[in-house]
Amino acid sequence: MEWTQLKAVCAASDLDEVCAVMSMLDNGLMIEDYSDIEEGLNTCYGDLIDESILEADKTVAAVSIFVPEEKNCADYVAFLRERFTAAALDVKLSLAGIDEKDWANEWKKYYKPIKTGNRIVIVPMWQDYDAAEGELIVKMDPGMAFGTGTHETTRLCASMLETYLKPGDRMLDVGTGSGILAVCASKLGASHVNAYDIDPVAVRVAIENAEANACNNITCEVSDLLASVSLENGVYDIACANIVAEIIIRMAPDISRYLKKGALLVTSGIIDKYANDVITAMEEAGLSLHDRISENGWHAIVFKA
Repeated sequence: MEWTQLKAVCAASDLDEVCAVMSMLDNGLMIEDYSDIEEGLNTCYGDLIDESILEADKTVAAVSIFVPEEKNCADYVAFLRERFTAAALDVKLSLAGIDEKDWANEWKKYYKPIKTGNRIVIVPMWQDYDAAEGELIVKMDPGMAFGTGTHETTRLCASMLETYLKPGDRMLDVGTGSGILAVCASKLGASHVNAYDIDPVAVRVAIENAEANACNNITCEVSDLLASVSLENGVYDIACANIVAEIIIRMAPDISRYLKKGALLVTSGIIDKYANDVITAMEEAGLSLHDRISENGWHAIVFKA
C-alpha cells in the first residue's frame, strides 16, 4: 500500500492545538518538536544528538499524518485548511513528493461522483454524469475550500438535509466551505440560502459553485460564525453548521435567536469524543436533541429550537 505524508508546520506554541485538529483525521501522529532539545544536552545522551537537530529552529514544530492511497487527500487538505482558519492558526500544509502547483490538478484524480442520502449525487465539475430518475445533481469544484462530498461530515450533513429540509424553507449555512450544503439545500427546494464562512477564499469558491449550479437563491458572505449573519428577512426555518465541535459549542449560546420556533439545526464535523459535549451545550442553550447519525467515528446531530 502507498501512503502520502500530509505535514502541518506551525509555531511550536501552537503545537497542541494543531495536534488536536490533525487527530480528527488520524490518531497516528508524527510530531517534530525540538523546543526542549537543549534539556537533552545535559544528560548522558547529549553527545548522541544529531547536529542538524541542534541547529533546527526551536520555535517551529510539525505534525504529520500518513494518508492511505484509497483515501481522498483533497478532502484531508481542505478539511485542515478550514479548521486551522476557523481556529486562527497559522499553519503551512504540504504533501510529501507533490509540489503545491502540481496539487492544484493532482487531487482531482481522487474525486469521483458520490451519492449522499437517497437523491443527491455530488459530481466533479469536470466529469459527465447521467442522472437516474429522481436524482439531484450537484456539480462541485471545491478548489481550496472544504467540501467535496467524500468526507463523512459532508455526507452525513447532506443526508440530514435531505431528510428534514422542506420545500420553501429559508436556510442558514454557517461555515459553508465550498458551498456544497448550500447548493444541496437549493436543489432540495429551499426558497433561499444565506451561506457564510470566515475564509474569503471559501466564500469566493462557494459563490462560483452556486453560479455553476444555477442556484440563484444562494447568498454567500464572509462572517465569523454568526457575527455578520443577516436577519433582514427574519429568522430561519433550518440551519446547518458543518464545522467542528469546539466551534459549534462556541456558537451554541447565540444560535437560537436566528431560528424560528420549531426550526432545526443540523450540526456535523463532530468526532465521538465531543458528541456529548455538543449535545450538552445545545441543550443548555434551549435546543432539544432531535436526531443523530454517525459514520466512522463522525457524527451529524440535529437539534430542534
